[in-house]
Amino acid sequence: MTTQMHAQPYDTSAVGFFFESYDDYAEKAAKLRNSYGNPVEEFELQFIDGEDIDCELAKAIGVNQANLKQFLEAVDEWDEHEKTTVILAVGDCGYAFEDSTQPDDFDLDIYHVDSLCDLAEQFVEEGLFGDIPERLSFYIDYDAIARDLSADYSEATIAGKRLIYRCS
Repeated sequence: MTTQMHAQPYDTSAVGFFFESYDDYAEKAAKLRNSYGNPVEEFELQFIDGEDIDCELAKAIGVNQANLKQFLEAVDEWDEHEKTTVILAVGDCGYAFEDSTQPDDFDLDIYHVDSLCDLAEQFVEEGLFGDIPERLSFYIDYDAIARDLSADYSEATIAGKRLIYRCS
């Protein structure tokens, strides 16, 4: 799916334009003039259409003229997991999105489960609490484990998918 964006000039006497690539944006921005014939230099960039995950990425990084080229490259080059990592790291964990930012720059634990209780069950199944005899497994309080996990883990919904994550 193509990502469509709109450049809305802060100059109210100029009319904005739609674009789908950085080259398209740069060409149209260079030609744009306000009603007095002066060049327009500042724009609010708006995500119009594209994948839900790309919309979430635009919101998380606060897409603007300074990071537009990197954003559009990320949309084309990064997979869904990489985009999710950056969305959580920048949007929720307080990391910065800079010119050289790559998804591998961040140390996050991401689990594709619906709730902390589901994560607690997964941890028990994986043996995080050691070997638990089957006859005792019925007495495990997953809700209590989930409450403990909530001190370090957070829940998020990104592009309609529920996740549990931890910033390291």
